[in-house]
Amino acid sequence: MSLTAVELGKKIKAGEISVKEAAKAALDSISKAEQDNNCYVTVVEEAAIMQRAEQVQKQIDDGILTGPLAGVPVAIKDNMCTEGLLTTCSSKILENFVPTYTAEAVVKLEKAGAVVIGKTNMDEFAMGSTTETSAYGETKNPWNTAHVPGGSSGGSCAAVAAEECHYALGSDTGGSIRQPSSFCGVVGIKPTYGTVSRYGLIAYGSSLDQIGPVAKDVTDCATILETISGFDEKDSTSVKREEYDFTSALVDEVKGMKIGIPKSYFGEGLDSEVKSAVLAAAKALEEKGAIVEEFELNLVDYAIPAYYVIASAEASSNLARFDGVKYGYRTNSQVGLHEMYKRTRSEGFGPEVKRRIMLGSFVLSSGYYDAYYLKALRTKALIKKEFDKAFENYDVILSPAAPTTAPKLGESLSDPLKMYLGDIYTISVNLAGLPGMTLPWGKDSNGLPIGVQLISNCFEEKKMIRTGFALEQTREYERCPQAAARD
Repeated sequence: MSLTAVELGKKIKAGEISVKEAAKAALDSISKAEQDNNCYVTVVEEAAIMQRAEQVQKQIDDGILTGPLAGVPVAIKDNMCTEGLLTTCSSKILENFVPTYTAEAVVKLEKAGAVVIGKTNMDEFAMGSTTETSAYGETKNPWNTAHVPGGSSGGSCAAVAAEECHYALGSDTGGSIRQPSSFCGVVGIKPTYGTVSRYGLIAYGSSLDQIGPVAKDVTDCATILETISGFDEKDSTSVKREEYDFTSALVDEVKGMKIGIPKSYFGEGLDSEVKSAVLAAAKALEEKGAIVEEFELNLVDYAIPAYYVIASAEASSNLARFDGVKYGYRTNSQVGLHEMYKRTRSEGFGPEVKRRIMLGSFVLSSGYYDAYYLKALRTKALIKKEFDKAFENYDVILSPAAPTTAPKLGESLSDPLKMYLGDIYTISVNLAGLPGMTLPWGKDSNGLPIGVQLISNCFEEKKMIRTGFALEQTREYERCPQAAARD
């Protein structure tokens, strides 16, 4: 399980490891570690996995499947529909929902020969930054199980870190791939909005959500992103790009590249160890020939209020469909229709989801629409302009991924505002539709991973991947102690 996804794919292609052996190793790892980490909501039955592994092996042997991910086990965040497999969004209200179709990103992986082994735990409906709002219990950080893995894609990131899968898919609405990747010491990419189809992704904030990969290194993430990207006419927000060749950017060369560091990201609230790690990453890039400069990035203070107004407004609209009529949980009370709606939603949704639905309904109400929602949309446009200005001078922006390393379990839920402020460095990327990635860069004095974030302009993932790959070459990948101990 210590192999990266691409390394395992090569060994499967060479006949050194069979697809069944790879799948069995993943299941064994889950059975050993899952009790400690709680990364999965659903693990596919072994018989079904072995049947799929047999089919994939035959296609590899026949020369039909030749891609780098053929035969490699993958975990999918539990807000992506999977035909015939429970999809809950980690919520009681979808506790019995089995979709009749599969999300386009997952279909692309399956066409490439991936073997889906399970659905990962997450904050309920992707609302949270710690994976503690799940109806199926919190996921724990494999580096230290007293700490959170981040969220909302905490299950996916923790599963990769704990080597309970070789790679995973997550979704990112305001940092939900990048922040938990930082906390769990793995690599995560949020691509440009519209690059990966959202068809089959159960929506939280439709104008912000984007599916992306979580893996052990930059090579894996670039390979996965290349596999799941593409135009999809089933998704009205899908973008037709000229190319999707992300692996060609895996070059250890940053000489002459201009890297910008936003001064405003290094103010009050940033942990000193995180700050030192980001500055050390900047120095490493400088030593490789990159030009590193500080610059002013304005409007950062407005990103969090703008994001939570827009995301909550979209959530209140998107989650209106969960009413106990068509699918999912329905209250047992024998009551009239309107009372059934109320009780179903009261019993089915958790506190954080209810909080955001109420906030969203409030900002969309007739008396407050202009004062809050329209103002937030204008702020979003201004933030995009600020980034456009920055990318006139810089190829890539380097910043922290989160103000601190992973907090302890229970610390964030007691103060929701503190939890929201934890997304300060990631939210702007979603508001501006930009690509961003997090990669591990050392650990703090408590042994918890520190991640650094790279941001590039729209449709310029290759610059970001190239910078990340070059940065990665300057240090060894560190395995999670728990996973290393199991081997």
